[in-house]
Amino acid sequence: MNILVCIKQVPDMEDHFVPNAAGRWFDEIGLVWRMNEYDAFAVEEAVRLKESLGGEARVTALSIGPVRVVETIRKALSMGCDEGVHIDDPMATERDPWQIASMIAGFAAGRGFDLIFTGMQSEDRSSAQVGVLVAERLGIASVTGITAFEWQDGSMTVERELEGGRKCRLGLKAPALLTCQLGLNTPRYPTLPNIMKSKRAALTVLSPESVGLESPKASSENFRPHEPNAAGVILEGDAETLAAQVVSILESRTSVLGPGGVR
Repeated sequence: MNILVCIKQVPDMEDHFVPNAAGRWFDEIGLVWRMNEYDAFAVEEAVRLKESLGGEARVTALSIGPVRVVETIRKALSMGCDEGVHIDDPMATERDPWQIASMIAGFAAGRGFDLIFTGMQSEDRSSAQVGVLVAERLGIASVTGITAFEWQDGSMTVERELEGGRKCRLGLKAPALLTCQLGLNTPRYPTLPNIMKSKRAALTVLSPESVGLESPKASSENFRPHEPNAAGVILEGDAETLAAQVVSILESRTSVLGPGGVR
């Protein structure tokens, strides 16, 4: 069995983000980088499937980006992936979902992958488009946001959440692409021997052009950090005093109260 898992390196979301010189994305200086949270679920599920099959499956971890993403690829190897592929693209942060999908599909085409796991979305762009675009380009079935997975002789049953807390179970056959959601599993911590082994593993390095990079369909025009909310107001006193204070605030700061009372 041949499995591909797609991973992305993203900045820690607790970092401070400021626009870059072009104003179209954030400045990378000083940021701490790690594996995208949703992609960690994808890696874990791929490795669990390999283990359940008694080692008969082979898992390839693929990431697109500059040299720094090698660290994240090696993290996937230390979790149990067998092979690492780096599409060396210093301009990856400028690529739209269509371009990223074109490179992944270009690599996967003709390699006989039975399953492709990706994260549901990336934590930085949150487009949730790459996985389904890859599936469409490869002409295979896809299910997004899975929270449960079962494999049985070339067929699988997956579960995904719907609106309102409802859940849906779907059956499909390989080849297929699945995007992974929070709740699917708990990603493992790599062992020290696996970490050391991953540092020595040779990676396959490819150029964007060699895997079919295409022209973009969209571009980022502006990036700005979240504007801080105004400080809250704490009111004190008895019920009558509090009510008077609330009315005063509504009259002076909002249009909720008109001349004739509440609108």
